[in-house]
Amino acid sequence: MNKQIIFNLPVQDLDRSKAFFSALGFTINPRYSNENALFMNVVDDTLHVMLMTEAFFESLINKPAVRARDANEVIICLSCESRDEVDSLIARAQAAGARIPHPPEDHGFMYDQGFEDLDGHLWNLVWTAPQE
Repeated sequence: MNKQIIFNLPVQDLDRSKAFFSALGFTINPRYSNENALFMNVVDDTLHVMLMTEAFFESLINKPAVRARDANEVIICLSCESRDEVDSLIARAQAAGARIPHPPEDHGFMYDQGFEDLDGHLWNLVWTAPQE
């Protein structure tokens, strides 16, 4: 079995988050989803996100969840195949209700831009030029 990365994020409204991430093209795996959690493939079968209601998330950690609108502990960074893919995902995120905190940054060898999802979690999309 290949190693996988699964990160868990608390959300306030699971149905609203499902619609948001579906609009970005993330696929939902109903086998591991229920009324408390939604399991999604972000990148093929190696990177996944489990969106959990805040109450369910907190039941697993026995302490309050950080509200990402108030403070962040992590920025989720996804690599993209091209600048166009970065721009396309940003456009879809914005159309689905994301906040775009800054314009794209073009460093020549790297191009990136981020968005804040409906719960305030920060996502950064980055394309890097192939090394020759």
